[in-house]
Amino acid sequence: MSSDNRSPEALKAEAAKLRAELAARGSLSPKDRRGIPQQAMPSQAPEARRANMEEVALGYTEDQAVVESLRCLGCPTKPCVAGCPVGIDIPAFLAATAEADFDGAFATIAKSSALPAVCGRVCPQEKQCMAQCTVGKAERDPMKAVAIGRVERFLADRSRAAARKPSAAAAPKTGAKKVAIVGSGPSGLTAAADLARAGFSVTIFEAFHRPGGVALYGIPEFRLPKAIVDEEVKGLEALGVKIVCDFLVGRTRTVKDLMEEDGFAAVYIANGAGLPKFMGIPGEDLVGVFSANEYLTRSNLMKAYDREKAATPLYRAKRVAVFGGGNVAMDAARTALRAGAEEVRVVYRRTEAEMPARAEEVEHAKEEGIVFDFLENPTRIIGDEKGRVVAVECLRYELGEKDASGRAAPVAVPGSEHRIEVDACIVALGNASNPLVTGATAGLEVNRKGNIIVDGHQATSLPGVFAGGDIVQGAATVILAMGDGRRAARAIGEYLAASPAKA
Repeated sequence: MSSDNRSPEALKAEAAKLRAELAARGSLSPKDRRGIPQQAMPSQAPEARRANMEEVALGYTEDQAVVESLRCLGCPTKPCVAGCPVGIDIPAFLAATAEADFDGAFATIAKSSALPAVCGRVCPQEKQCMAQCTVGKAERDPMKAVAIGRVERFLADRSRAAARKPSAAAAPKTGAKKVAIVGSGPSGLTAAADLARAGFSVTIFEAFHRPGGVALYGIPEFRLPKAIVDEEVKGLEALGVKIVCDFLVGRTRTVKDLMEEDGFAAVYIANGAGLPKFMGIPGEDLVGVFSANEYLTRSNLMKAYDREKAATPLYRAKRVAVFGGGNVAMDAARTALRAGAEEVRVVYRRTEAEMPARAEEVEHAKEEGIVFDFLENPTRIIGDEKGRVVAVECLRYELGEKDASGRAAPVAVPGSEHRIEVDACIVALGNASNPLVTGATAGLEVNRKGNIIVDGHQATSLPGVFAGGDIVQGAATVILAMGDGRRAARAIGEYLAASPAKA
């Protein structure tokens, strides 16, 4: 999406002027709308934000939201909706925003999304709804499509600032029809919201001491403030959803216990994929080597970056290498910088064009001084006599033919071994399925990777048990997990309606 080095004040002033000019024209033709430039997101200056944990993107102003929404062509076929995993009526909320009907616009979003402030910040719209946008296709660049997520964020933040209650109220409770949800991440929260609105009694069981899942422990404060996650959770509680923390399904109680002894008619398993993957190279057991999962959890959930107040430590390192090219790698690298590292390098075995991370996050990382070592991959981590990391040995690569992922496969260059001096390494290669719930649930079918097998309605091999999110898909995006939650909620409702004896 468009970036602009001008100050937030300059961007705001330009948007206000442009809004006035567009209003003076009256009705706008499709050509007029396509001629409106995409509104850049105001943000902290790189030299300031690299030293603090405050949110980088500052959000659209009212003028920017209106102007950006005017870029929408209002396509009757609504291709952008097809690209949204939770099916938000995007043209409708953009049309309302363009008319400055912000309450109406937010109400449209709230019908489909339980986490609009989260999605507006972290979802990869450029690969989903924006990828289908007619404006972006006309420009042959999805990054120039209507900035749907930025407008969604504006509307959600405006609603939260006004302390409005959820616009979609819960239906009257349906008596004994109780549903248990395992995990309070985006998928579980979405399912809980839809089920509560349908009138079911919903209880979420969360293993950690605070609800929010990956939105809480996996995404840094500078990208998603935790106060926003807390507010989204409070919205669910206002719908009547009960949240029980420090409850480890598979240990505290099993799925069987919940259904046979505790009276839950259905269970939705959405506990994520929390088992970190490592590379299997020499030196990964050295002091100073971390999984991105642990590193980010220490920082995000336990606030280890606050050295004066935090009760948990964050390893102090001056030179950090991060292995991986996804959003988690960007989060880890940028967190390490804010934790005091003088140099942070991202080591990735392909080129920038193949990186799965959002382009916006990569650009922010570059602006903050993160170094990218493309076409390189570690072969071993080297330690000193005390067992602490002092360097990483890497091998250079070149791109070959496309592999199963559709990307060019990296091919090692013989004899290209070289050392990079570092004192910490963060492995950001994704997570595997945590067997805690699946291993304690007899008859629950999983694939060879440990992911729960479901049908098109998120139903598992066990009657009344449904699953979704990362425990099914592997490491996926917030919005894809939310899509699973919506499908599961519909399926659970149908299941309970067809099985009155079990309800």
